[in-house]
Amino acid sequence: AELGKPRERSCSLPGVDFNYGLYTRGLDGGVPAAIGHWNVFKQQPTCPHELTRNYIAMNRGAVKAGLVTARENFLYRQLNDIRISDQEDRHVKKDLPSLPPNMTFGTPARPSTPFFDLLQHRYQQLWVQEQKATQKAIKLEKKHKVILGKLYETRSSQLRKYKPPVKLDALWQMPHFQKVRPHLSTFPTEADRQRALRAHQDEHAVRQGTLRMGNYTHP
Repeated sequence: AELGKPRERSCSLPGVDFNYGLYTRGLDGGVPAAIGHWNVFKQQPTCPHELTRNYIAMNRGAVKAGLVTARENFLYRQLNDIRISDQEDRHVKKDLPSLPPNMTFGTPARPSTPFFDLLQHRYQQLWVQEQKATQKAIKLEKKHKVILGKLYETRSSQLRKYKPPVKLDALWQMPHFQKVRPHLSTFPTEADRQRALRAHQDEHAVRQGTLRMGNYTHP
C-alpha cells in the first residue's frame, strides 16, 4: 500500500481481446450436421399403471374367512391383493366437470367506494328511514293486535272501586248565628270552595278522629 493512502480493494482487468466465460466445444457438428440428419428423441419406457386396491372386496373376503383383527386383515391383504380393473377404475373416478370456454377464473374486483354517498351522509339517512319504518310497523302491529280473552269484573275488584255513601249531618248552630255570614273566606272563588268541600266529603269515610279530619285533630 502506498504511504498515506488507503489500500485499494480492486483487481486489474485483462485486455480488450479477453473473452469471459467458458469455451464450449461443439459436439453436434454445427449447421452441416443439422442439415444432414435429425436426432430423434427416444421416448423413455413408462412404468406400468398401478391399479387401485379394492379394499371393499378384500374386507368382504376377510370377514367371510373369519378374520377380524388388524393383524389378520394385514396378512390377508398380503396374500389376497385384489385390484380394481381399468374399466371399473374409470367408473369410480368421476370425470371433471366441463367448464364453458368463455369462463373467467379469479375473484371479481371490489366495486369502487361511493364517495358522494359518504360525503352526503346517504347511509345515515337510509338508516333513519329504516328506523322510522320499523317503529311505524311496530305501532301498527300493537294497534291491530287482538286481545286474547276478556277481563271480567269480580266482587273483589268491584268492592275495591266502590265508595260507600257518607251521610252528612248538618252542624248545630245557635238560632241567632244561623243568618250570620262568615267574616273570612280563604278560597278565591265559590267554585274552588265547593270543589274542596266535595274532596273533603269523599275522604270523610276513611279519615280518623272525632271530627273525621285525621289523627292530628282534636275536638
